[in-house]
Amino acid sequence: MKKFILLFAFTGCLQIMFAQTFSKDAPPAKYSAAKVVDPTYGITMYEKLNAKTGGDSVRHDRKGYACQEWVTDIYESGKILHRGYYEDGQLKIYKNYYENGTVERSFKQVDFKRCNMQLFYPDGKLKSEITYYDGAPQIWTDYYPNGQIEYYEENTKDMEYLIARKSYAENGKPLEIFELVDEKKKKYTKKEYDENGTGKLRAEGPMRYSASMLDYQKDGVWTVYDEKGSSRKEKWIKGEEVK
Repeated sequence: MKKFILLFAFTGCLQIMFAQTFSKDAPPAKYSAAKVVDPTYGITMYEKLNAKTGGDSVRHDRKGYACQEWVTDIYESGKILHRGYYEDGQLKIYKNYYENGTVERSFKQVDFKRCNMQLFYPDGKLKSEITYYDGAPQIWTDYYPNGQIEYYEENTKDMEYLIARKSYAENGKPLEIFELVDEKKKKYTKKEYDENGTGKLRAEGPMRYSASMLDYQKDGVWTVYDEKGSSRKEKWIKGEEVK
């Protein structure tokens, strides 16, 4: 689930750092594709320069000043790797590219509060789309290579609680559907489906958000289905099953 949740935390593991510095009249920095493109996480080395998503690093030019305006980096082959607009050494708008020329990710600011990040597979198909609100990922969608939605999550703007969380198999069948149905009482419904992607419902019932526990708990009567379609009832109160 949420296979790209470590997208930005992974940047700290990269050994590729900005040892070079840049100026407008300097040639673009050159990088090896094998070193900068991770097969799972893509090109993450610039995320530490994006303050809107939690980055706190500053990029400098050859004279030691914070980078300003457009900066371009290239692969050793001469193909464009990165083109970004910098203010005081931090990224405001940018695109990274695979060596084949397709966009790896694109970041832009929508308004004063919101930013949008899109990530792509090497063939150009959308991999993930994230809407940030005040620096936090408010809406997150992951896609399979075939275009089907793999995961969807939406939070309130203050990131206090979930509005919805859904996951799907590669064939489009649901695996889990979790949705807010009563915002005032923080009540939810949850449906759990067969993990093999058959679309068969395995369990369903109400849940509630506990602010004191910072957790979502089963609360009410749940229905559990077996392989033959027969069902049984379970009663839950604040995350504890009542026998």
